Amino acid sequence: MRSVLTVCIGNICRSPMAEGLLAAGLPHLRVFSAGTGALVGKPADPMAQVLMRKRGIDISDHVAQQVSQMLCRQADLILVMDREQRRHLESTYPFVRGKVFRIAEFSVAQDVPDPYGKDEAAFEHALALIDAGVRTWIDRILKITKPEQQPT
Repeated sequence: MRSVLTVCIGNICRSPMAEGLLAAGLPHLRVFSAGTGALVGKPADPMAQVLMRKRGIDISDHVAQQVSQMLCRQADLILVMDREQRRHLESTYPFVRGKVFRIAEFSVAQDVPDPYGKDEAAFEHALALIDAGVRTWIDRILKITKPEQQPT
């Protein structure tokens, strides 16, 4: 495993937060994010930036991008926020079947609701679900990552 793509809708809230957490926990992997309806060129939502900064992770350089065939091909694993995003990717890019999972699939077994345009509590709730999912995925990835690829 060399790369992980996180996907949400606008690529300014959930997937940048997931990208930041995964990149911090898996520094030996390439982690990137995109949106199914990306607000292309926009930075991460200010509230997402604040909450990530509180965790010591800076996502202020994030720039939203649209998910594409090329990005999906580059990823060994694609983590989405909900079932609809998974269906969308699998129908648009059939070759991704088998490498697309909900980020919270194996932690809380639920979708991560979109906090866009909502209050801080909605962002904190989404981030808590993302964080639980990320911790589970980091454990799973480290178990299958070759020893020479693991951080020392």
